[in-house]
Amino acid sequence: MSRLLVVGAGAWGTALALHAARAGQQVTLWARDPAPILATRHSPRLPGHRLPDDISVTSQLGEAAFDAALLAVPTQHLAAVAAMLPGNAPMVACAKGLEAGTHRLPLEILADLHPNRPAAVLTGPNFAHEVAAGLPAAAVLAASDGALRATLARMIGSPTLRIYGNDDPVGAQWGGAAKNVIAIAAGAVIGAGLGENARAALITRGLAELGRLVVALGGRAETVAGLSGLGDLLLTCTGPMSRNYSLGLALGQGTALLDILAARSAVTEGVATAPALIARAAGVDLPVCSAVAALLDGRLRLDEAIAALLARPRRDE
Repeated sequence: MSRLLVVGAGAWGTALALHAARAGQQVTLWARDPAPILATRHSPRLPGHRLPDDISVTSQLGEAAFDAALLAVPTQHLAAVAAMLPGNAPMVACAKGLEAGTHRLPLEILADLHPNRPAAVLTGPNFAHEVAAGLPAAAVLAASDGALRATLARMIGSPTLRIYGNDDPVGAQWGGAAKNVIAIAAGAVIGAGLGENARAALITRGLAELGRLVVALGGRAETVAGLSGLGDLLLTCTGPMSRNYSLGLALGQGTALLDILAARSAVTEGVATAPALIARAAGVDLPVCSAVAALLDGRLRLDEAIAALLARPRRDE
């Protein structure tokens, strides 16, 4: 039995805690405000899934002894939370996206805070409610250190959550970041009534765009064909439970971005990631992600963004 600290009691953190406890690990779940969970044994972010009594819930990071920490907080809050993490046990970034302002990937944030501490990233096509329910799923655990990958995979994996190792953490992280931006575009296409043909074309060209991005920024092309690339892209661009897809859907139906965000309590990572991605990937041909960034910051209306994509020069695939 391993001792796992899950940092963050949102939907994904709660799902990971439930999964790890079911797999026989000793689990502590850190919540900024644990009172509602302690009172009901349910996370407000993941209704319908009771936390068993053997999962400890705390707001004090320093009180937990652990063999690995799963950091399941949004990328925009990762630095603040990780700075409080005690000890030297391995860290697993379970967030996707880029930090606004600094444009750092999750593992870059952790490396700046804890330069000598082992770290990996957990990513892939996973909806929290399905993992919480114990439905079959697969994920990628990416780290340069093979021994670290193997150790963490044994701690996190189970028959219902199959863990695949990957030694390209750069490519895996960019896949998780860019797919959220492309999913906003996919949702907007459906919301605007442009049809399934248009969505399929957009996802396919978005995958090509993701490949250019990953290779240009130091990852490997084959990573894009795996769970952290194609797999995550397909789920996020087609699943109605995707926050990024549903945001794009509402945009396509004519709802203003500020109104969409005001009605949400959960973070939609693609909104902050889009401008950061474009800034960091300057010089890479990213028409879909660029159109999303321009749509979100008001530089383009949806019809203008669609017209710009359709007006791109014809060429061979």
